[in-house]
Amino acid sequence: MHYLITGHTGFKGAWLALMLRAEGHTVSGIALDPQPGALFETARISELMANDIRLDIREATGVREAINRLSPDVVYHLAAQPLVAESYLDPRTTIETNVIGTLNVLEAVGGTASVSAHIVITTDKVYRNVNRAEGYGETDALGAADPYSSSKAMADILVQSWVKSFPSVATAIARGGNVIGGGDNAEKRLVPDLVGAFERGEVASLRLPGAVRPWQHVLDCLDGYRAIERALLKGSGAGEWNIGPGRESFVTVADFADEAAALWGDGAKWRTSGATHAPEANLLALDPMKVAVQLGWSSKLLYPESLRWTVDWYKTVSDGADPRSVTENQIDRYHRLGEQD
Repeated sequence: MHYLITGHTGFKGAWLALMLRAEGHTVSGIALDPQPGALFETARISELMANDIRLDIREATGVREAINRLSPDVVYHLAAQPLVAESYLDPRTTIETNVIGTLNVLEAVGGTASVSAHIVITTDKVYRNVNRAEGYGETDALGAADPYSSSKAMADILVQSWVKSFPSVATAIARGGNVIGGGDNAEKRLVPDLVGAFERGEVASLRLPGAVRPWQHVLDCLDGYRAIERALLKGSGAGEWNIGPGRESFVTVADFADEAAALWGDGAKWRTSGATHAPEANLLALDPMKVAVQLGWSSKLLYPESLRWTVDWYKTVSDGADPRSVTENQIDRYHRLGEQD
């Protein structure tokens, strides 16, 4: 099977590329250059790609020509401007990338006869957030306050309307939650901020320690995407899907940081930041009941395991291990969890 990942140089894209390669698939990618020190770079994932194309998804002609030429069987659209803080600094690029870029991919996929399944990744932040403790279901209203979240809500609505208007390729929307895992090095994200401070022997600084998040390991999130893919290839699975963990993973940022510091050791600590920051939701959660009932999918890693696997990845790499080997080992462990079920 030939897979195309847009955004393969990003955090989830890099993990997905390695997961697919571990299963023996051919993998191609379209993305911008990775950030310095990103997992894609440190794990040398380009060596494993059949095609590693650097292209801005806002370039409609280039995207169409590339996807037509590659003729993939399955397309995962992950390419995006994914950072809330960055969206305040550059809202135009965020909206153009996340909305017009998605339109370009939809047009290109629709014109490529080889594609049997298309999974578009949006986010839990597409929902109109009213701090609902039980989480949001797929039929709840979309809407957002910040430029990033609104751009993803626009993209989500675009995909829904596009599929109804031009139903040529089996397409689904996956709304992922708050994902953790080794190799994330984006600025102003909790785990990279914690680990960076811990490695330097500094006290980490948290913006919103009282906020509650549903913590999910990246491998569980990707496994949920794959469940949707399998359904699409069997003739079902179209529509919108929440991919999130159970309620036991709803933990405050402060508790998460406490447990991460304890796992790291070496006197790791954190404090509350006194700096001003862009507005953030205090509570945001998904209700994954639909995917559990209709596709039989649920997370394999509970919250304590997700956190432990994440910290173990960073500590092992910090001690000198090869990032690709560490990542592949965790993918193998995850696959073996599935065999035990």
